[in-house]
This record gives sequence, structure tokens and C-alpha cells, in this order.
Amino acid sequence: MHPLIARFMARHEPRKDWRVHAKSTTATAAAVTLIGYLSAVTGLPLLLAPLGPTALVIFGQPESPNAQPINIFAGYFIGTVAAVLAMSVVPEPFWLATLCVGLVMLVMLALRVTHPPAAAIPLLTLTGRVDAVTLFVVLFLACLLLVAMGAILHRLPPQRRRYPLPLAEEVEKS
Repeated sequence: MHPLIARFMARHEPRKDWRVHAKSTTATAAAVTLIGYLSAVTGLPLLLAPLGPTALVIFGQPESPNAQPINIFAGYFIGTVAAVLAMSVVPEPFWLATLCVGLVMLVMLALRVTHPPAAAIPLLTLTGRVDAVTLFVVLFLACLLLVAMGAILHRLPPQRRRYPLPLAEEVEKS
């Protein structure tokens, strides 16, 4: 295989025991199912597409910076604020989407709270026109549920993990 093609085809994720993958998959499915159930019961639009990838990183890659609670909450907050502000200023959805996704990315990178699924919130908002209060409440509740489930389920076997990751100072002390 040509070296350039090989670089594009190389996998960088380490191999894991199939039981760890089964646990991650089951936890993700359970979390999304619970959010869907709560959405059906409450009538709130809790089941938003970006929450699927959020669940994936929380349960499948909990050691990733993108899976940490600060990144999740701050990322969605930044995405929601940008979308709400932009909707009140720019009437054309195409340009609004372009500007918002770029702005969300810039702010998340600058604040070191990158959570890629949160960059989809402006796109979701512009296509669905969810009001600001509902969007804030829904995303906060869904993220709270996902992070809480992550904190609980990662303590179960197989491969018990610390989630969220400890502070750097805590790691240095131990």
C-alpha cells in the first residue's frame, strides 16, 4: 500500500477487550433510550441529534478531553448562545449557520473546552427554530443526565474508569 494511503487508513485507537466495547455500547444505548423516554413523557425535545455523539465520547472514550463535563457543558452553552444571538441578528439561515459554526469553534478552541457535537447546535437551531429557553433547558438536562450516567456507569466492571478525569493536581499527588 502506498505510504500516503496507509497514513489515511491507519487506526490510532488502541484495541480494547470486547467486554469494554459491549459495556460502552450498552451504556450509550441506555442513555439515549432514557433521554428518548423522558422526551416522550415530558413533551420536551430532549432527543437532539448531537447528544448521540456526546454519549459516544462519554461512554466510549471517557479519557478524551472532549468527554469531560466542562467541555460538554461549556461546548453546548457556547453553541446555544451563538445560535440564539445569531438568530436575532442575521435573518439568512445559510450565512447564519456558517458564521455560527465558525464562531462556536473559535470560542471553544480559545477556551480549551472543545466538544465537537456542540458545534452542531447552531445548525440544529436554525433548521428547527427551537426557542432559546427551551434549548438551554433541554441541553442542560440532557447533558446532566449523560454526565451523571457516565460517572456512575464507568465505576462498574469490566475496566472501571475514573470519570470525569481527575484534576492535574490530584494526579501529581498520587
